[in-house]
Order: sequence, then C-alpha cells, then structure tokens
Amino acid sequence: MLFTLENVPVIVLGVILAYFVAPYLQVSRLRDIPSPSFAAFTNLWLLLQARQGKRYLSVDEAHRKYGKLVRIAPRHVSIADDEAINAVYGHGNGFLKADFYDAFVSIRRGLFNTRDRAEHTRKRKTVSHTFSAKSIGQFEQYIHGNIELFVKQWRKLADLEANPKTGYVSLDALNWFNYLAFDIIGDLAFGAPFGMLEKGQDIAEMRMHPNDPPKYVAAVEVLNRRGEVSATLGCMPSLKPWAMYIPDKFFSEGLQAVQHLAGIAIARVNERLKPEVAANNTRVDLLARLMEGKDGNGNTLGREELTAEALTQLIAGSDTTSNTACAILYWCQRTPGVIANLHRILDKAIPADIDVPTFAMVKDIDYLQWVIWETMRIHSTSAMGLPREIPAGAPPVVISGHTFGPGDVLSVPSYTIHRSKEVWGPDAEQFVPERWNPERLTARQKAAFIPFSYGPRACVGRNVAEMELLVISATMFRLFEYRIEQDGPMETREGFLRKPLALHVGMKRRMPGSA
Repeated sequence: MLFTLENVPVIVLGVILAYFVAPYLQVSRLRDIPSPSFAAFTNLWLLLQARQGKRYLSVDEAHRKYGKLVRIAPRHVSIADDEAINAVYGHGNGFLKADFYDAFVSIRRGLFNTRDRAEHTRKRKTVSHTFSAKSIGQFEQYIHGNIELFVKQWRKLADLEANPKTGYVSLDALNWFNYLAFDIIGDLAFGAPFGMLEKGQDIAEMRMHPNDPPKYVAAVEVLNRRGEVSATLGCMPSLKPWAMYIPDKFFSEGLQAVQHLAGIAIARVNERLKPEVAANNTRVDLLARLMEGKDGNGNTLGREELTAEALTQLIAGSDTTSNTACAILYWCQRTPGVIANLHRILDKAIPADIDVPTFAMVKDIDYLQWVIWETMRIHSTSAMGLPREIPAGAPPVVISGHTFGPGDVLSVPSYTIHRSKEVWGPDAEQFVPERWNPERLTARQKAAFIPFSYGPRACVGRNVAEMELLVISATMFRLFEYRIEQDGPMETREGFLRKPLALHVGMKRRMPGSA
C-alpha cells in the first residue's frame, strides 16, 4: 500500500491495533486465563484501577467473577489461591520483584525497591541487624515516649474541648494516629520526632540538598500522594519519564510529592550527621543501627544509601501503623462486645497507676493480639498482590494447575485471600477476633495470613510494628472511650497501601477499672 494522506487513518488504526494485540498474542500460554475488560491487551486497565484508588477491589471482583486465575495485564496473572503463596513468594524460587518497583525509586534503590537478588542480599545483610531482638528492645523507649505524649494531648482535648452535654470531644482519629505514627518513626529513623503530636499538625522540614534552606511540607499528605502515583505508574513503568506531562494533576502533584518525601529524609539525615550532633550521639535508634551496619565485605552505607534506607523505614513504618491503628478502632467500635472484652482484660493485666504499659505487660495478652490480627486480616492495609517476575532462563513452573515461564509476572492478592470464605469460613466478611484462638485456628488459615508479605522479601520491621500496635491499642482502649460520629462504613483509598480517608469519633476519658 502506497503512503498517501488518505491512508494515514488506516495506518494509525493498524499501529493502535498492533500495540494492543501484540502483547495479547505474545505469550500463548496465558491466553486461556480470563481477564476483565481489556486487561489482557494492555497494562492500561490495571493503571486505571490504580489511578482510581481501587485496584484491590477491581482485582477482587475479577476473581469473584472468573475464579482463582485472572490475567490483570498482558504478562501479569493474579492468583487468588492460598496454596500459591509459597510458590510465588517463598525462599528458593528465584523469582524477582517485577518492574512495578521501579516506579518507587527516588534517591536511589533501597531494600524495598531493589530488584537485583545479589544487591538485595547485600542490603538485607546490612539492614537486618537493625531489627535484631536486642535492637528492638532498645527501640521501645522511643515508642513509649511518643505514646505518652499522645495520651497527654488527647486528655487535654477531652478536658478543654468536650461537649458539656455529652462529655465527648469530636475529632478525626486518623489525623492523630498519623501524628503518632510519624513521630514514632521520626524518632526511630531520624533521631527525633517530627513534632506533629506537639503541634497537632501535619508538618515536616524538607531540603532537596543538605545545604539548601529548609522548607516545610505536609508529610502525611506527601506520603499519601507519593504512594498513589508510584503505585499507579508501577502498572506501566515506561510512563514514568513522561508522567509530568500527562494532563492530569494527579501525576504532576504526585511526582512532586516523591521529591518532597525524599527531601524530608535528606533534611533529617543531614541534621543527624552534623559533626556536633554525631559526636555527642548516644541514641540506639534505627538510624544509629543503619550507620553501624556492614555488608558481607565489611562496608558501611554511604550517605546517599543511608538516606535511601532511612526513607524506606519512614515509608514502611508510618502510615502502615496509623492506617492499622485507625482500622482497629473502627472495627472494634462497630463490633458489639469487643471493647467490653478489651476493657476487662486490659484492666486486669495493667497496673492501675500505669498510663502507657510496657511491651512486656501486653505482649502475652492473647485477646489483644487476636484483635490486631483480625484487623490486619479484614482491613488488609497491604491489599494488592505484590508482583514477582519469573526471571529469564528459569524453567517452567506449575502453580495452581497452570504453567508459567520466564517473563510472566505473578501475584497473590492479600485482600482477596484474607476474605476468602474457602479459607476463613462463611463468616470471612465479619470481624471475629476469636477466630485466632489456637484451638480454632487452622494450619491453612495461619499460612494464608500475609499482612507483612512472605518469604525473603517480607517486611523486616514486622516485630517493631507489632510492638507499636500492641502498646498503642492497649493504651487507647484502656484510657479512652469512643463513639462513631460518621454515617456508613469507613471509606478507604488504595495507593501502595489501602488507607482510611477519615474516622470521625467522639472521644472522652475513661478511668481504668470502670467497666
């Protein structure tokens, strides 16, 4: 066909068709797997779900319609089968993190977004000692101090701003859980809290270069936007260099948030590494441990890598904790009998003259742990299926009855697994802390519970997170009473994490032992 102006529409149409059809035809072994809408032809379907903040819901709906195997992108298959967890994420399978993680790189690759296996092993050796049992025990003082300030601020609100008729003060609990979580991780990862609890405000210093004058940003908002835009671009990483030019401010504002979040880490590490500060430092926090850490060759982290790893800890340890704490309050408040049980058990376990219990006082309270685990199951802060790629040269692998090969990307959606009636029974959609009683919990259920992921890439900070949640939960239920002051369910939106949008409650003081 000769090229003429009349032929241009035909040529353009042919190019468009080739662009969408080629990925579908590229791998014949995946063509028998059903897909929602146009997902089998292009990554755009998954990107659009992420852009709307509902990827986890769309994937869950697809599984309910099509079954355990769903093709959510041309080379990406979501597997809603708990028996696939070890096959996809377990030790020794050789799978790599997919190019989804490229969208999360800012300063440089850290432990979270490193895809190369050898580099990840090096980083994990350097970082893992940071979360040893000894180190975690030393972190408690910083966690405890910030929770004490949280209690002080809430008591002040309850005393000064409560409605005289009801005795409750109205507040958005999510905001305060954000302040608490950010101040704790600031204390642990950067040597001092951000000061959000003290100010009752979302604010943090940032510098794009250590020598730049300081600027101030809303850190929680920055982190949320960064998670949303990175998780969206992760569905089509090739768009990242051009995302600033997309006529949707979601992308331009999100990319600016990526820079601002890196600037927060740069500012805080810069302050900690000042000679006069470093010379007198006696802290035993995360940053101190990272500065001491050495890889297999005896090398410590350079300044840029240290900043990247500290940023990773900020991201991993902030809104994960605040989102979960908010969900704990919501689900306990809306489920009859749960808070009454907590009052009875906590009043008995914690001395009356103690406001904030130590970890040792609460770590063996079974019902409190059940409440936290049940919230992590039904809320699933990490709700999406984390993608893993079968590397080049790997032999074919059979998972859930289907054969996959090099270049295929696989994931197991935790939201769907955590709400599977096949795994959890007919009450899977209900909040039932008692399901975690060892006499009731099955081996299958225990293996299907993956709030911190699974395998060699699982969250290294799990023990710190569980310490925080146990002490926070024990404190907030023992010292305060609540009532929900919003209609309908707690709304959530997914970026990289699934986060509540707000939780409006009435709060007032409670005297321990008054149940």
